[in-house]
Amino acid sequence: MIASILPTYSRAPLTFVSGQGSWLTEADGRRFLDLGAGIAVNALGHAHPALVEALSGQANALWHVSNLYNIPAQQQLADALVDKTFADTVFFTNSGTEACELAVKMARKYWYDQGQPDRTEIITFSGSFHGRSSAGIAAAGSEKMTKGFGPLLPGFTHLDFGDHDALQAAITDNTAAIMVEPIQGEGGIRPLPDACLKGLRDVCDENGVLMILDEVQCGMGRTGKLFAHEWAGVTPDIMMVAKGIGGGFPLGAVLATENAASGMTAGTHGSTYGGNPLACAVGAKVMDIIADDDFLAEVNRKAGLLRQKLEGLVAAHPDVFESVRGSGLMLGLKCKAPNADLVKAGFAEGVLCVPAADNVVRLLPALNIKDEDIGEAAERLDAAASRVKGANA
Repeated sequence: MIASILPTYSRAPLTFVSGQGSWLTEADGRRFLDLGAGIAVNALGHAHPALVEALSGQANALWHVSNLYNIPAQQQLADALVDKTFADTVFFTNSGTEACELAVKMARKYWYDQGQPDRTEIITFSGSFHGRSSAGIAAAGSEKMTKGFGPLLPGFTHLDFGDHDALQAAITDNTAAIMVEPIQGEGGIRPLPDACLKGLRDVCDENGVLMILDEVQCGMGRTGKLFAHEWAGVTPDIMMVAKGIGGGFPLGAVLATENAASGMTAGTHGSTYGGNPLACAVGAKVMDIIADDDFLAEVNRKAGLLRQKLEGLVAAHPDVFESVRGSGLMLGLKCKAPNADLVKAGFAEGVLCVPAADNVVRLLPALNIKDEDIGEAAERLDAAASRVKGANA
């Protein structure tokens, strides 16, 4: 008999009932150090007092009115994003998947309105993850996500990650956009080097192609800048944002230049819940905190401390780990032992991390994780690695 919750997840045998900062408490009272942050969602940890206050205040005033009316918190958050980024305009969604849907529609509508309706092809890369909607899985193209869900949405060209020659050859008169994650998250914490991101921007400019960046996982301070592309000194035309922007409350967004968004006029897109008062009240407070230069400087300092600890961990357990990769507080441990074994051993040691492709374990802690918790994380991961080594001896 099928479970009352559709069995699409392979869930860990853990039930968390409360959280504070970087710690979660299980129903049986055990405490776990959370290095996953809800897969980079809880950017300010659990139960951050400023976010609790923002949500509670809005909940006591107004929950939902729909986008038939003006929403002050939505306007506040949009203005903050426009002020701090390349963007001229913002559309709010509930998730990164929804942001992907709009990004694809926006790019294609742009070219339609330019009198080039056949210019619909979007170039994407192996190892990418853009959500699990029809457009998202078609964009990624991997068998794991697409098998059994055909026919797939057409109009995507898939290239090997890092194949520059193939990219040049793939661009045609029908290419609408190039879509890429500055750092692949699900794909195994694979950063796109700054030079490559600059090269992609140059290719887009030379061919009149739009650049779409997916910063759903790597954005909102995760790399030590507000958005990861800032390290390369480039700007996209369209950008997908979610996860950390809501600090734990469901919220996403598409940011765009006026030019790229020019086709999205009244009636071309919508969302019942997107940008609702509750989400935007929290999102506005998240922006207030994370977009601050001093906060981002602290992210970089903490990232250096965590990376130093992880490099020591790799050196101490060469049979378990191969290397550390990533940027800021979006780091991955490339494993020699099965990554699932390390995640499971982490449960036994009271530390939570997230598996990814390429046999990588992701470490995506709260951006405000305490220094002492970073030290504790290293100790617990060390114990988990010893447990894995002992089990495989």
